[in-house]
Amino acid sequence: GDKLNCTVSGKGSWETVFLTVFLSVIIILTVFGNLLVMVALCKDRHLRRKKTSFFIVSLAFADLLVALFVMPLAAIELTTGQWHFGEIFCLVRTSLDVLLTTASILHLCCIALDRYYAICCQPLVYRSKMTPVRVAFMLIGCWVIPTFISFLPIMQKWNTIGIEDIVKKQSLSGGSNTSCVFLVNQPYALICSAVAFYIPLALMVLAYHRIYVTAMVHVRQIETLQRAGSVPITCSDHVLTIRRIRIETRAAKTLAIIMGCFSLCWAPFFITNVVDPFINYSVPWQMWTAWLWLGYINSGLNPFLYAYLNQAFRRAFLAILCCGDERYTQQGICSTGFSRPSVPSANGTSMALR
Repeated sequence: GDKLNCTVSGKGSWETVFLTVFLSVIIILTVFGNLLVMVALCKDRHLRRKKTSFFIVSLAFADLLVALFVMPLAAIELTTGQWHFGEIFCLVRTSLDVLLTTASILHLCCIALDRYYAICCQPLVYRSKMTPVRVAFMLIGCWVIPTFISFLPIMQKWNTIGIEDIVKKQSLSGGSNTSCVFLVNQPYALICSAVAFYIPLALMVLAYHRIYVTAMVHVRQIETLQRAGSVPITCSDHVLTIRRIRIETRAAKTLAIIMGCFSLCWAPFFITNVVDPFINYSVPWQMWTAWLWLGYINSGLNPFLYAYLNQAFRRAFLAILCCGDERYTQQGICSTGFSRPSVPSANGTSMALR
């Protein structure tokens, strides 16, 4: 998503410096964090082995592109008070913004679907549903589908049909300064928001609801078996089953938190995006800017969520930052108390997110 970044007038020099430093820190942390995710997945064979990792590295790539090509241009306009790069490049920047934002949530939707089949279905069902070919098609879809609501309509200016006068008025509102105005008509606002946010979010909520219900059933099963004393520590099958269920449940919770943060970061923007065309575009530009950068911040948030919530990623990050220190590359501490971290689950997904 992108919106109107109007002229920032009346700011003192110290405010401009503070804003420049603040936005620069956000951009640098976003680039660093997402590069770290991509390097971790390339270097760690346990992470690289899992199908979910392909979605994660593609998501990190999308967020990295946001930090490299979208956020700097938005920051320059916000701090200088004008758009310096012309109308065509404004359309390109806006198209990239919509493309990458939509790609991010579609990746999260695919990850939720992968977790649903891994946790809620039998191993054979998971293998039949999440084949390498299907994973490849899902990844392609995450990048191709957003082009139909980004570059195609925006470069053709379909989003401004019927509101040309309003767009022209907004463009001239900054006086001699030029701005990168992105206003949308009602049909585009509804279609774009539905495809980019509301439909994928609904699918994710349904998937994680089923995952939560299944996880609670697994927890009750474990408690029942433990109370009955029917899970002797020497019985490896029972031990591995309990360990798999616990790991899968933690993975689902981790992904649910990541999805929740995405929703909280982007929901204000997409709610305003739908409402604004129906209230004669009266939302203040300051609110648009705040909601837009709240969404941008999410692009830098996921890597730190992985590091905080996910032991496998945390170990991989430490190994990279500490130049491959053996203490981190070989360390494996599992929440279930077992020392070996690489025991696979029945469906081969336990190490995907842990």
